[in-house]
Amino acid sequence: MRFDLLKILLVDDNQHMRMLLIEILRAIGVRQVYEAMDGAEALSIMRTTAIDVVFTDLSMNGLDGIDFANLLRRSPDSPNPFAPIVMITGHSTERRVHEARDAGVNEFLVKPVTARGVIHRLTLLIENPRPFVRAKDYFGPDRRRRDDPRYAGPRRREEDRATFVDDPEDAARRGHPTRRI
Repeated sequence: MRFDLLKILLVDDNQHMRMLLIEILRAIGVRQVYEAMDGAEALSIMRTTAIDVVFTDLSMNGLDGIDFANLLRRSPDSPNPFAPIVMITGHSTERRVHEARDAGVNEFLVKPVTARGVIHRLTLLIENPRPFVRAKDYFGPDRRRRDDPRYAGPRRREEDRATFVDDPEDAARRGHPTRRI
């Protein structure tokens, strides 16, 4: 896996956590790491730099991780609504996990973070990316972990069917920029 080609954005108001993640990422070969203190600064960086993966803390001063994910996924002026997001938090209650999932987060990483956990999440994002879906009240990666993104089985209501965004070029033509790793 070519981690050296990735541009990763770390969003956390805790400098020690950012330094820990930088050391882990550098150890696996990542060379381009950008840092932001909150979601607002992260969005600003993403407007000028094509970021491949975002690691964001859930709880931050300023614009927190949930609000950042919501803006990145749903704002009309989002710099990249398809950017993979890994939510990092010490608050792993079911409510918080659901909140992150519903904001369009791709993966969830619970503190204390480990090198193995970071590598596992990056590998999942790169080797097994989930298709993005657009529904009435959601845009982001398919929230179900399964092989067939067009499941039409008995537990799927017709009125709740989402539009899958499988083709990045088609998504770009419709105003949803994306970048393949």
